[in-house]
Amino acid sequence: MRGQFITFEGIDGSGKSTQLRMLAGELRQRSVDVITTREPGGTPLGRRLREAFLETEETVAPIAELLLFAADRAQHVEFLVKPALGEGRVVISDRFADATFAYQGAGRGFPEATVNQIIELATGGMKPDLTLFFDISVENALKRMRSRSETGERINRMDVETADFYTNVRSAYLAIAEREPMRFRIIDANGSVAEIQAAVVEIITKFLGKTSAL
Repeated sequence: MRGQFITFEGIDGSGKSTQLRMLAGELRQRSVDVITTREPGGTPLGRRLREAFLETEETVAPIAELLLFAADRAQHVEFLVKPALGEGRVVISDRFADATFAYQGAGRGFPEATVNQIIELATGGMKPDLTLFFDISVENALKRMRSRSETGERINRMDVETADFYTNVRSAYLAIAEREPMRFRIIDANGSVAEIQAAVVEIITKFLGKTSAL
């Protein structure tokens, strides 16, 4: 039986990565066979691409950014996501193709047709079974990102984008959610970690219960 593919999306500072780790721990306690991953960086090649892109001080051309993420995704799908789903596992990824539509499409201004074509090439048409979008105000997200910097937490080049950039990205995510309400669930990420975790666990428990994965 094919496994289930779940993705977590949100602008930087939304807390999705923390929630993914917490959810994975909860599911493992319930004996769910779950594998967690991320984009970029879900494979050995992807980790090198992530380091090259996110940690470079060099100016990265927008088209190079778009193609680099596509290369990471193609490797990720072929050598991690597909095999794990074929084994019947639950795969939870911190970002997937929706991020390219939001960040490189709306954020960088690439035409929708171009972005969709590159996504199709990289994924072979694969889509998540369920996507959780952690919706946070741009103001709160920027506050969290500034807090990271002030506490010495490692930041990357995507943490220093403008408010306008993140406003465009957030709007693009919400537009996808409106177009695909059967796949997307919007979670208010402005609350406490515990409140958000409760919402995540409720949604995932119902979803996996319906698919007999729980």
